[in-house]
Amino acid sequence: MSLRLQMLGTGGAFAKQYFNNNGLLYADDYTLLIDCGITAPLALHRIGKPMEAIDAVLITHIHGDHVGGLEEYAFRMKYGHGRKPVLYVPEPLAEPLWENTLKGGLGQDGIEKLEDAFHVHLLREGQTSELAPGLTLEIIRTPHIPGKNSYSLYLNSEIFYSADMIFQPELLKKLVYRRGCRKILHEVQLTGPGQVHTTLAELLTLPADIRAKISLMHYGDEMESYIGQTLEMDFLRQHEIYQL
Repeated sequence: MSLRLQMLGTGGAFAKQYFNNNGLLYADDYTLLIDCGITAPLALHRIGKPMEAIDAVLITHIHGDHVGGLEEYAFRMKYGHGRKPVLYVPEPLAEPLWENTLKGGLGQDGIEKLEDAFHVHLLREGQTSELAPGLTLEIIRTPHIPGKNSYSLYLNSEIFYSADMIFQPELLKKLVYRRGCRKILHEVQLTGPGQVHTTLAELLTLPADIRAKISLMHYGDEMESYIGQTLEMDFLRQHEIYQL
């Protein structure tokens, strides 16, 4: 079964022309929201996708452009639809997600912990989880901010979806040459040094056969000026639906 991807946004944390880099992954009639940032509720409204049509949300790391919409999502599901949404979260992120990010806003009306607001499913490294028929994932910890865990995704043992991450060429080579990866959805920083992100200049150093598998996301508002400068790689566009 082929997967389809519709990015709610493709922008970096400070982009204004593009929404936060969050995506809807479709596996037949199952819908997974990958990250739920500050702009996710508005982006869902723009494409006419009601929150109640989402089967689960998965969080890759704890930054506002990836978790900033969770409060509204949980409240709207609780008060508007009388149910808790399903949340997939890497195990090391569960406690800080509640204590450091959500507790201040969600902590009311009987909500005293993460499990009071969501049906929580913990994800662990080295384990493959089946989220729905035809959809499996493995989390891979990838470096982003020192001291803050971030997890990229390996979908159906053939599609790599990067979290925010610094350049990891050996991981990409291992996935392609040893694990059968056929598609890479990768974040990119178009300008400046890549202190906590992967730069376009770094991705351009990859072998051509790997570059040909890459679609770029999490870019800045200057993206249009870089069209034609990415060799075999292309840019994902927000709201368009892609067959993976």
